Amino acid sequence: MGVLVVLVLAGIGFAMWRYRIPPRGLVAMFAALGYLVFPVDVVPEALLGPLGLADDAGVLALVAVWVWRLTRARNRLVEGGIIGPDGRLGHRRRPRDTDQV
Repeated sequence: MGVLVVLVLAGIGFAMWRYRIPPRGLVAMFAALGYLVFPVDVVPEALLGPLGLADDAGVLALVAVWVWRLTRARNRLVEGGIIGPDGRLGHRRRPRDTDQV
């Protein structure tokens, strides 16, 4: 179990570095990991068997889509010059008006 957690954390770290995932996405991924590890579920596997895994798969799918949309929105902001690659506002400066005295 510990090896699995380390592998998941390494995968999350690599994804954050490679795809520039914002910290909100990291929090969502850790929350989803916590939900999967936590023994109490909305739909328990002990009662419904394989159908009990549906809520776990749903949580993973929702977090994956949300993180993908966050990353896509951030990339659009960087490409548009609204924020810099480091996430700071005002990356692109306006050219100075030379007609002013």
